[in-house]
Amino acid sequence: MANLNIDSEKNRTYDAIVVGSGISGGWAAKELCEKGLKTLVLERGRDVQHIKDYPTTNLYPWQFEHRNEMPYKIQQENPIVNRCYAFHEDAAHFFVKDTEHPYVQEKPFDWIRGYQVGGKSLLWARQTQRWSDFDFDGPARDNFAVDWPIRYADLKPWYDYVERFAGIAGDKDGLPELPDGEFLPGYPLNIVEKYFKQKMETKYPSRKVISARCAHLSKPNQIHLDQGRVQCQNRTLCQRGCPFGGYFSSNASTLPWAAKTGNMTLRPDSVVHSVLYDEQKGKAVGVRVIDRNTKEEIDFYAKIIFVNAAALNTNLILLNSKSSRFPNGLGNDSETLGKYVAFHNYSARIYGEYEGYKDYKTDGRNPAGGGYIPRFRNLHKQETDYLRGYAAGFSAWRSSNSDQSGLGTDLKESLLNPKLQNWGVGSHMMGETIPKESNSVALDQSKKDEWGIPQLKISVDYDDNDAKMKKDYLDTMEEMFTEAGFTNISRNESSQAPGLDIHEMGGVRMGLDPKTSVLNKWNQMHACKNVFVTDGAAMTSTSTQNPSLTYMAFAARTVDYAVSELQKGNI
Repeated sequence: MANLNIDSEKNRTYDAIVVGSGISGGWAAKELCEKGLKTLVLERGRDVQHIKDYPTTNLYPWQFEHRNEMPYKIQQENPIVNRCYAFHEDAAHFFVKDTEHPYVQEKPFDWIRGYQVGGKSLLWARQTQRWSDFDFDGPARDNFAVDWPIRYADLKPWYDYVERFAGIAGDKDGLPELPDGEFLPGYPLNIVEKYFKQKMETKYPSRKVISARCAHLSKPNQIHLDQGRVQCQNRTLCQRGCPFGGYFSSNASTLPWAAKTGNMTLRPDSVVHSVLYDEQKGKAVGVRVIDRNTKEEIDFYAKIIFVNAAALNTNLILLNSKSSRFPNGLGNDSETLGKYVAFHNYSARIYGEYEGYKDYKTDGRNPAGGGYIPRFRNLHKQETDYLRGYAAGFSAWRSSNSDQSGLGTDLKESLLNPKLQNWGVGSHMMGETIPKESNSVALDQSKKDEWGIPQLKISVDYDDNDAKMKKDYLDTMEEMFTEAGFTNISRNESSQAPGLDIHEMGGVRMGLDPKTSVLNKWNQMHACKNVFVTDGAAMTSTSTQNPSLTYMAFAARTVDYAVSELQKGNI
């Protein structure tokens, strides 16, 4: 019987374990497997295989029972996820429903999740911008959070590396606040977007309007064809899963690449309970899993562990990883675990019309979404009554409309001959928020999920800095729209809760000092050297840029370091 136990444990032992199969977990798996490590990838949700498990990807609008609208009953049952822009009939199966995985809101927080192989990489908006030293220097310069332990130079080669493999479309814009990358051809701005760019950069030289950078294969290179991916078809049906692999996802790219090495074992339906810490060895030895379906408890073992469960779930797992050495969560000597959570402020938008260029209209679809305005506030000096700044999206479109007021032949003629309207223009805010100790997550001591794991208690909110920034965005964009000659300008202040930006970050932050942070400059736990975190939980501050590209770069960089340290016998 003893030999059977030994064999059982041996069969559950790997060189590395990766918790989570989303954007960062997929990258960690790819890098570990390519370096020859037998790697177990644990995913709490169901299996989703590229192409095979995209049931709606080629459906026409009339093939959806409700023409892609969610029935009222489902909307009422899911008030949180229903607020997400992509929660419709074509993609609802990739979203966590409100009743399935409850959590505790001490303050309103819309936690949007995707529990399946690939995670939210099937659903993300695919916007990809590098961070710059304006972002990594931010906390030290402006005296908030703690200093980042790295700078842009540390991450630049890894941005290069992941961009070449993932496929990022963009233009070389030469902006120090938004470094250029290893780009595929960018998607062109339409004529009104170009007009706005010219007007703004003439009137306000520091305010740039560029083509949005996105993880789409505008013109694939050989490395993308080798992955089995082909050119983006500009369908803009990305949330359904792309059978062409036209945009980057774990399912189309990193996970199949890891699998073909023969070194990956993918185990879906594996709800991670905690990381196992051995007091005598002074390091983590494995991961405890609850089978999603059978509720069986299983332990897996490895030399190194990557926790990439997405920011808040990574916090939950580490807080639940308790031992005599770490009674308040794994690696939590600093007592900062679960604290200094931040997010992006997307709660303001502005719209208008433009009466020019009536001999033009849009043709086709732009998967990049149009233009992007990099942060220009408080870059070189403090110039406002709030800290940091915002980036913004900008897009223009031209719609047609039919007069539906007539009857009979007149109505028929109107419907068959729609008339073009003025150009519509719009922008949305992407504001940086300041990490604060009071913005935190913790384990609820009284409520557990169906696998016996404490529910996550979230206490995150906006503050006065966010309110001042939002007002400045609206005032500034209204001024810019007016300068461009746009009319019928309308400001929209959303009452959305934090979280709907789907860019929650922090709680397991990086830092120079083990007394004030959980991770070092290599995304490695100060107090448990064989555990690494390279998802949003690791972020010290939020910047204004979309964060996923940075997670990818962190994952590749950290695996390179971890494997090197493993080979040296240091972990």
